[in-house]
Amino acid sequence: MTIERVTEADLAELLPLMRAYCDFYEVAPSDDALLSLSRALIADPEREGVQLLARSEGRAVGFATIFWSWATTSAERIGVMNDLFVAPEARGTGVAAALIEACRAECAARSAGKLTWQTAPDNAAAIKVYDRVGATREQWVDYWLPV
Repeated sequence: MTIERVTEADLAELLPLMRAYCDFYEVAPSDDALLSLSRALIADPEREGVQLLARSEGRAVGFATIFWSWATTSAERIGVMNDLFVAPEARGTGVAAALIEACRAECAARSAGKLTWQTAPDNAAAIKVYDRVGATREQWVDYWLPV
């Protein structure tokens, strides 16, 4: 398995994985919007964030997206793993754990103090992975407003 930062040349392989991720969460941004997000990260990885693509036997099987932010409560830069997705046929093979570790390495390279993320409370499979890699579960409740 290899994990590398996404480049423009990877977008054709990344898009089906991002679409499957969105389908899982029952949302439907356009392909153009998803590609715009990826291109923004490719253009400015130091300020915006990065996407990582996992390949097994040369085939794209998973991705993760990290956005850079700050945490006032710990007074440090953080990486927010906004997305983590592994294709169904590659689940249970260590891809998710490898992507999480690659995200940690990206955070360390930027001197971020921690990698944070969230998942749906009913995503039992993901929660098992996160518990297995030694992540600490938070107790925050999320809110949002349209702008």
